[in-house]
Amino acid sequence: MTATVPAPAARRVFGVLGKKAVVPWLFLAPGLLLALVFKFWPMAKGIWLSFFDVRPFLGDQWIGLDNYTRVLADHRFQDAIGHTLVLGLGQSLGAILLGFALALLLEGQARSLKILRTAVFLPAVTATAVVGELWRLMYYPTSDGLLNSGLHLLGLGPVQFLDNPDIALYSTMAMGIWIWAPYNMVILLAGLAGVDRSLYEAAAMDGVSLWQRLRYITLPAIRPALMIVLTLATIRGLRVFTEVYVLTGGGPAGSTDVWMTRAYTLGFTRNDIGGASAASVVLLCVTLLLTVMVNYLRKRGEAR
Repeated sequence: MTATVPAPAARRVFGVLGKKAVVPWLFLAPGLLLALVFKFWPMAKGIWLSFFDVRPFLGDQWIGLDNYTRVLADHRFQDAIGHTLVLGLGQSLGAILLGFALALLLEGQARSLKILRTAVFLPAVTATAVVGELWRLMYYPTSDGLLNSGLHLLGLGPVQFLDNPDIALYSTMAMGIWIWAPYNMVILLAGLAGVDRSLYEAAAMDGVSLWQRLRYITLPAIRPALMIVLTLATIRGLRVFTEVYVLTGGGPAGSTDVWMTRAYTLGFTRNDIGGASAASVVLLCVTLLLTVMVNYLRKRGEAR
């Protein structure tokens, strides 16, 4: 004989399963709706507009890939590519190295270390615009500025940190490193917390040097955390905007102009919405490509 489930019992079972399936989506619905309205729909609209000559009140005209051709052939965008790569690479490497050093120094359970970690993490949770204004004051080009007053004590003249085309990009890079190093520190601290302490004890008994402990114990153990930091740093490096916009606005003479500031200028200063959309789509594609490459290298390294 085949056992049958009474209809009321079956309805109760399916009712419970249905509630379990629906309840999580009800909690996710507000966030998904906000993401759809303010992220995914504007993204899709930007991709659509990149194929048009956008003419408000006159009607958009389809021009295919002309916007992409014009953006990629523009010498100012070509210069911005170089600035973006230099700034992104330097900012990412500097923030990773400084974050790793901070993680090593502030690792532990002492209460004083917890207070220090909280204080060090403050730049990462402070609005970038606020941080930019603080660094602008520090970079003040006369001897009254914080950094220039210190240089004055050493007998050095005031340095035009933001007005000199030769060093403006590196001055912006320093602020970016200061902002993102604490963020990397927190991720690397989580990785260090999972390192087996008995390995350090065995290494100390064998007389292993500090560098050898870092190379053969610490770095292999925190490789997953390092790959997460590297992925996030890659994305941030390509999408850098606020630091440059607040400090220099792309100047002087375009020496700090990055891809995002060029797209912003094209869209909101010259009202070339189609060209700005095309530039943004190119950046999106490059970001996705690099993210996939980093994840592929991470998985390949974990498989070894």
